[in-house]
Amino acid sequence: MKIRHFLRFGLTALLLMACAFPAVARDGADPAINRPYLDPDFAQWVERFESPGREVYDRRAAIVAASGVKPGMRVADIGAGTGLFTLLFARAVGPTGHVTAVDISPTFVANIQRRAQNEKLGNVGTRVNSQTDTGLPPASVDLVFISDTYHHFEQPRAMLASIHRALRAGGTLIVIDFERDEGKSSSWVLDHVRAGKQRVTGEIEAAGFRLAADIRLLEQNYYLRFVKSGELRK
Repeated sequence: MKIRHFLRFGLTALLLMACAFPAVARDGADPAINRPYLDPDFAQWVERFESPGREVYDRRAAIVAASGVKPGMRVADIGAGTGLFTLLFARAVGPTGHVTAVDISPTFVANIQRRAQNEKLGNVGTRVNSQTDTGLPPASVDLVFISDTYHHFEQPRAMLASIHRALRAGGTLIVIDFERDEGKSSSWVLDHVRAGKQRVTGEIEAAGFRLAADIRLLEQNYYLRFVKSGELRK
């Protein structure tokens, strides 16, 4: 009898706890997705990210051109990885502009700085960021560029708030990421990418941005241009 009473009490307590602390649906990426970048082999990732056959590599020049970047602009490449787009943007903004490579991996950040120095690009800076903060000062950039990285944000709401703060009034946010469509996308995309374009658009609009253009440039990825327009929705 005592055992039954204990079990009944235990089950009741568990039910009460479940009501008091309901399960929270994951709104960001599983942290496991970012573990390969904690101590990456830089040369291996250059070969993977910067090889023919990867759509954003093959269309890299067109991607930069479609961003609207101009000489003198200040750009942040968030999730910069090996620095592919950081270096392209650095050439596009010229000596009067500036590009900051932002990444969670100190290894990537150090090697991007090395590559910039080797290519005599003195307008490149770097920051190691957290999952909640870009580390960028308020109103410090004209354009934020995110390529195949949004689906790696473990806390997208906090990151978008940080991006919103970092952008100047009317600044531009470019998001390129994988098309995720049930029945069309590969099993890798469906398993790896947490949300499709429609949900991503909604998350970004809720963070104080307005969708300005859905650019039909890529096939495997979508290309969205947002403008900083307001404050986060409560």
